[in-house]
Amino acid sequence: MPQEAPPSLPESTFSQQLLSRSLRLDSRNPYDLRPVSLRFGEQSGWVECCLGDTKVIAQVSAEIVKPQSDRPYEGFLTLNTEISPMASSAYEAGRSSEEEVLMARLLEKALRRSEAVDREALCLVAGQKVWSVKVDVHFLNDCGNMLDCASIAAITALRHFRKPDVTVNGEEITIHSMTERVPVPLAIHHSPICLTYAFFNLPNSTSTSILDPTHQEQILSNSLLTLTLNAQSEICVLSKQGGLPIEADEIMRVLGVGVERVKELDEKIKRALEEDSRRRVREVRQTLSDVARRMNDLDESQ
Repeated sequence: MPQEAPPSLPESTFSQQLLSRSLRLDSRNPYDLRPVSLRFGEQSGWVECCLGDTKVIAQVSAEIVKPQSDRPYEGFLTLNTEISPMASSAYEAGRSSEEEVLMARLLEKALRRSEAVDREALCLVAGQKVWSVKVDVHFLNDCGNMLDCASIAAITALRHFRKPDVTVNGEEITIHSMTERVPVPLAIHHSPICLTYAFFNLPNSTSTSILDPTHQEQILSNSLLTLTLNAQSEICVLSKQGGLPIEADEIMRVLGVGVERVKELDEKIKRALEEDSRRRVREVRQTLSDVARRMNDLDESQ
């Protein structure tokens, strides 16, 4: 965890009093997410995700490489994370914190070990050529719960990404440019999304849990529980930090909430991708229309 000053005693006391009454400083209910917004770049696979004021950028790229000898039919999916001092003064440039290492491991489990992307579909020539897909995650602003924001950004970027179409003739591969052929989306089995809950052991109160903790709530919490779920209500990863015991009934309760929240997020991602696709189609049509109009004007002038 980055080294930083803890909240003052009045801040801690006030926050704990609110939480003991199931209230939060930002007026959310205990299991409400902060507003999620997605912004796409001109290049496919570039996504900026904001979860409240927490901001993360994910960018997907691909190249053709040689596969591992023991897995000749599988491509690669790798993850690279970076938290710069831009996110918070608590982070140091070029030095990974414990939090960054933990987030990288959980993201890797969520995306790669859960087989979110069909790696066999990345094979071009068995034992010779496969696609290597890389997801770069940049943390721009830490206002709490960067892991959930990063997971939304990463899976959205993978769904938004398009790789060049290729023609395979024996062992010869021809990579077609974007103008020659329409680029191809990745084969994605499911869309895992992380949801983080903070648990508090408050005086004169039963164990209190909240979803999507802010930075201050995260610091004050006694334990964190991260559930990685998909829209099919499957549990992909479960990770707990902190020593506060959590009853099985409490886990089942937050799991039920998580299933609904992930379905809502998956639908939001789907709508955002469809809107971006329509925007790109409109821009292409407008460009073609402008070119045709200029050609007509040129013909008339001649």
